[in-house]
Amino acid sequence: MEPALIGVRDALGPVRVRLRGGPVLSELTDRFGARAGAQVLAGEVVDAHGAVVDDATVLPAGASVYLYRDLPDEVPVPFDIPVLYRDDDIVVVDKPHFLSTMPRGRHVAQTALVRLRCSLGLPELSPAHRLDRLTAGVLLFTTRRELRGRYQTLFAQGLVRKTYLARAAVNPALSLPRVVRSRIVKRRGNLQAVTEPGEPNAETLVELQSPDGLYRLTPRTGRTHQLRVHMSELGVPINGDPLYPNIIDVAVHDFSTPLQLLAQRIEFDDPVTGSRREFVSRREEVWI
Repeated sequence: MEPALIGVRDALGPVRVRLRGGPVLSELTDRFGARAGAQVLAGEVVDAHGAVVDDATVLPAGASVYLYRDLPDEVPVPFDIPVLYRDDDIVVVDKPHFLSTMPRGRHVAQTALVRLRCSLGLPELSPAHRLDRLTAGVLLFTTRRELRGRYQTLFAQGLVRKTYLARAAVNPALSLPRVVRSRIVKRRGNLQAVTEPGEPNAETLVELQSPDGLYRLTPRTGRTHQLRVHMSELGVPINGDPLYPNIIDVAVHDFSTPLQLLAQRIEFDDPVTGSRREFVSRREEVWI
């Protein structure tokens, strides 16, 4: 966690940089350009203890400092983020397709987290879980840093019941409903997750809701791309999927063909109030 001394800018906290060792000003300027050096001279860079770094600071290899990232040029995602529910502790939204949950790689400002921090004026807003950039639907955030762990634990321990809707082709020979179990591994640097031999770590109940190809998917685990992998393995990949079964090169600014996967509903016992919570996407109306 970043030191409290350095705050949020452009709805983003600072990034941690591990140093090679030596004068900090020259290293940050060499690695990140004049903008990083200017942050040092302005007193906007701190070390791991919250002490301000200046032009005379020398730190050993392996030490860390915190500074603000430059925002990349991004194509705006032309969809709103409707708020389904908000109180002092949580915010629940209906995330659109094509919007990442939180900053990663080339997606920074055009993420649900940054856009909501700005629009709602909540600098400590944090996601309790994640949805893929291409998946739409119910997404829960906590409003204060001290609450984040309690809600994240619910998702990590499988205490949240999640229901998805998907559109895909129909195979009359496919016996449904069925529970799909497999071992899914997602390796860093690879776009696709893969199924490997071994103890299953992913489980999904797959049900056909209507003969025109509307499926209800109930994951009992939460592996990366789990629903997309399981539907592809059944021979009925989700409509609009650019990764499964084959990778399709789609421009980042092409919003014409959304993945037909919706996080329709989440249900859980609130760790703060103890009450039963249930939130349902309003986007399901266009699916049924």
